[in-house]
Amino acid sequence: MRFGPVPLDEAKGAILAHSQRTAERMIRKGTVLDTAAIAALRASGIAEVIAARLDPGDVPEDLAADRLAEAMLAPGIGRTRAATGRVNLTAQAAGLLRVDAGKVDRLNAVGEALTIGTLPDYAVVAPRDMLATIKVIPLAVPGHELEVAEAMARQGGPVIAVHPFRPLRVGLVATVLPGLKDSVIAKTEQVTRGRVEALTGSLLPPLRCAHAEAPIARALDDLIAQGADLLLVVGASAVVDRRDVGPAGIVRAGGEILHFGMPVDPGNLICLGRIGPRPALVLPGCARSPTLNGIDFVLSRLFANVPVRPAEIMRMGVGGLLKEAEARPLPRAAAPAEKRTGRAPQSAPRVAAVVLAAGTSSRMAPHNKLLVADRSGKPMIARVVDNVLSSGARPVVVVTGHMAGEIEAALGGRPVRYVHAPGYAEGLSASLKAGIAAVPAESAAAIVCLGDMPLVTGRMIDRLIGAYDRDEGRLIVLPTHGGKPGNPILWDRRFFPEILEASGDAGARFLVKPHMEAVAEVAMEEDAVLRDFDTPESLGTLPQRLRPENLPAG
Repeated sequence: MRFGPVPLDEAKGAILAHSQRTAERMIRKGTVLDTAAIAALRASGIAEVIAARLDPGDVPEDLAADRLAEAMLAPGIGRTRAATGRVNLTAQAAGLLRVDAGKVDRLNAVGEALTIGTLPDYAVVAPRDMLATIKVIPLAVPGHELEVAEAMARQGGPVIAVHPFRPLRVGLVATVLPGLKDSVIAKTEQVTRGRVEALTGSLLPPLRCAHAEAPIARALDDLIAQGADLLLVVGASAVVDRRDVGPAGIVRAGGEILHFGMPVDPGNLICLGRIGPRPALVLPGCARSPTLNGIDFVLSRLFANVPVRPAEIMRMGVGGLLKEAEARPLPRAAAPAEKRTGRAPQSAPRVAAVVLAAGTSSRMAPHNKLLVADRSGKPMIARVVDNVLSSGARPVVVVTGHMAGEIEAALGGRPVRYVHAPGYAEGLSASLKAGIAAVPAESAAAIVCLGDMPLVTGRMIDRLIGAYDRDEGRLIVLPTHGGKPGNPILWDRRFFPEILEASGDAGARFLVKPHMEAVAEVAMEEDAVLRDFDTPESLGTLPQRLRPENLPAG
């Protein structure tokens, strides 16, 4: 690959190394310069650019990232489309991530062009969580290096794997001693239920009994009769020996003790046993706390059907020191949990959807375009909302105004939130502002969808969400077709204050040009992102299956 200054007369087919702002648009890094891009650069007074020109055998960054991602895919793992030399691998279900650290190291050692970063081994992941990121550093990769990496990734077991959680039924026995407050036991039951449900399981009604061997054994027998897949005992007093009351209760119920203690603190005093095929654990006192501790390391593996034997427990020491530093001012229950192995990391940023359905439909008066039904009887707004609901955007906020009651009736109880725009007659901005103001605080961004664009699918929306990346500076995501910008547009939360200052009927598109450095364009193969249907004539151009049986008169 040749890299450096290139005169525009010689730049056709070269790969732009740095984004360039022209009078009309931002030509982004990684663009393969064509005649139109060169003309725009020349019109802006630019005579040369920093660019890369590929040598025979070189593989462009996006194609290289794409090929390595395909080599790393495994069941339960999805991927994003390549962009700026990056592909992210994501979880398709809740589960436990396993990472072949040695193979990751060997892949990263192939050469400086290819890099792979992952979450820690044994990380708990939720659907759509990012597991790994593949990033190509230069604008192209030598073909022979990529081929070596592909072969290495496919050889032997997977580089990364997600072991999905099983919906186990969990039985809990809580022992009681004089002086132990009922509120302490109740809190323990609540915390345990939260742990179990976070791992996709369910907690059977907890049983309480005296802190003695025989009552514990009887309670365990009762839980087994109720169908428990996993048994937990939390004692009124801490376990100090594998022959203590809790472990003895497991043995009396026909079980055995496999291991006592673990090199994880808090969590040292866990006791691992089994009754038949069922794991049976005596929990340490820290299990009463919702913060990360040794029980989380064990439970996540059990739910994922990953072996937890004495040898595995004794290898948990590295990373097993979980106690907060003395300087931390908050008590354990109030302190924010850190992102550590064994507990779910924060999911990918939440993106809300705002569906604008408040307009007066003046170009189709006296009809409301959003209520015009297709041949199956489904109103346009219902089809638009169904498409949005099929995407990963949540929550879905529908902005109503004109004929609000009829719009809500047409949506027939769909899982959406409604917000009314009192000033809807003033123009699009009033509806937009009402919708953006209703986006919940936990949403990092919002994708603004128009109620009269029924051809925009959930898959298209997911592509826009996939392109959104705060760390990469892709804060406004804009779909295009044939080089023309379309809708819907995704906006990072940092632009919400400016959107809330909008006025008139222009929406928020006026913010795109002054923030071109934050814009990521996603090219769509279909023209759906350019097509709205707000006149009787436009309805006649819908696909046959979506066309009204009787077109409304203009």
